Amino acid sequence: MFTGIVEELGEIVAVEERGDASRITVRGPVVTSDAGHGDSIAVNGVCLTVVDKVVEGDTFTVDVMGETLNRSSIGGLTVGSRVNLERAAAVDSRLGGHIVQGHVDGTGTVVSRDPQENWEVVRISLPDSLARYVVEKGSITVDGISLTVSALGVADAPAADGNTDWFEVSLIPTTRELTTLGAAPVGTTVNLEVDIIAKYVERLVARG
Repeated sequence: MFTGIVEELGEIVAVEERGDASRITVRGPVVTSDAGHGDSIAVNGVCLTVVDKVVEGDTFTVDVMGETLNRSSIGGLTVGSRVNLERAAAVDSRLGGHIVQGHVDGTGTVVSRDPQENWEVVRISLPDSLARYVVEKGSITVDGISLTVSALGVADAPAADGNTDWFEVSLIPTTRELTTLGAAPVGTTVNLEVDIIAKYVERLVARG
């Protein structure tokens, strides 16, 4: 489990295609400082398992299966790509963001950016299958970043990915500087994970 508080910006240093899977090596000195085989690290919001020992103290390697490649933006990463990294939450740590599983529900696209003097509003398209789980002032995870939904709406015309639903988040300077979303241009595909509590409530109601 994670909290959506990004610990550092990492970098993809190697990608090995393996048919319906990939093996990816990531550089991240902070998250690898105490990492070992079998540990979980979120890469752009995707919970991945360390499969190789840390090399020279600052890289780790993960295997990414077809399901993850199809459901997330991980398959589009190349050598040099910057990624948000977070280690699994410790039981005795503060929950600074919200409960994040690292199980991506789908992807959206950055539709627009509206910079203000000290913050920025980013609008992201939202798949219809996920729209019912997102509420204003609720939590959502974008590329592993715990964010608060500041607005919701439906566009007159679909975005490039075919979605008409959208949501907005407001980025403070720290988020802009220390995460990939701060520099993601319009058209960027981002990983989305909705609040798990909303999905449990829906399931309980449906089952009576």
